[in-house]
Amino acid sequence: HVVTEFILLGLSSSRELQLFLFFIFSVSYGAAMLGNILIILLVITDSRLHSPVYFLLSNLSFFDMCQATFATPKMIVDFLNEYKTITFQGCMSQIFFLHVFGGSEMVLLVAMAYDRYIAICKPLHYMTIMSRRVCTVLVGVSWTIGILHSASHLVFTVNLPFCGPNKVDNFFCDLPLVIKLACLDTYVLEILVLTNSGLLSLICFLLLLISYTIILATVHHQASGGMSKALSTLSAHVTVVVLFFGPLIFIYIWPFESFPIDKFISVCFTVFTPLLNPMIYTLRNKDVKEAMRKLRNRHVGSKQIF
Repeated sequence: HVVTEFILLGLSSSRELQLFLFFIFSVSYGAAMLGNILIILLVITDSRLHSPVYFLLSNLSFFDMCQATFATPKMIVDFLNEYKTITFQGCMSQIFFLHVFGGSEMVLLVAMAYDRYIAICKPLHYMTIMSRRVCTVLVGVSWTIGILHSASHLVFTVNLPFCGPNKVDNFFCDLPLVIKLACLDTYVLEILVLTNSGLLSLICFLLLLISYTIILATVHHQASGGMSKALSTLSAHVTVVVLFFGPLIFIYIWPFESFPIDKFISVCFTVFTPLLNPMIYTLRNKDVKEAMRKLRNRHVGSKQIF
């Protein structure tokens, strides 16, 4: 008997709670998509936002939209379904996309930290170092590392023999949970997965920690008016990094022991991080706020003409 589909146990078996969650997540997903689309539109349309930091930010918004979309719409529909199933191919594609977008976003956060490092520590050379070509290369490297990272997971997983148990205790196919269902001793494979994801997370996190420490030391020495603007974007960056890596570190400290908190962290990662990132950047950033005001005024102005 070869497994052709997996059963997703979801977040809750209570009918009432599922209807409540259906409403909450529908609103959250809609808001996350709108918020990130708005940031991308602002960066494209407002000439004041045509700078490296906002080019990278619009790419972060795109990753967030992808991160929110690989599993959340299916979860929302599943709240209304009695049987929550996913095909073997669907399950493998969820694993692939989770690691592509998660890995790429991690590397992009490092690129954004590098951008802030250059802006604050080498301000006179900023535009020459962070040219459009360099920014494009940084985004390309993010995608490449994400895809390679994910493919290395999938190569092992696709060929595993699944012959019996097929219940995944989450709302999407989470790699550690799916590996546990294979009909062989997966201990070595579990360690491989942990090492692969853990190493990428750890390297990115250490790079972020180092760059932000250097930046804060520089800011401390050069406290001046010009630095306050750099600091406002910096505090937004740090908040996003903590939100992104907090759940990740937790997942990889307890990867193969199933805790109820695992599901909460999965929700944070796939729903709330994509929702909070645009809010953090728009609320803490003068340029983005200004661009939003201009867009609103233009919209109101065009309404008055008609």
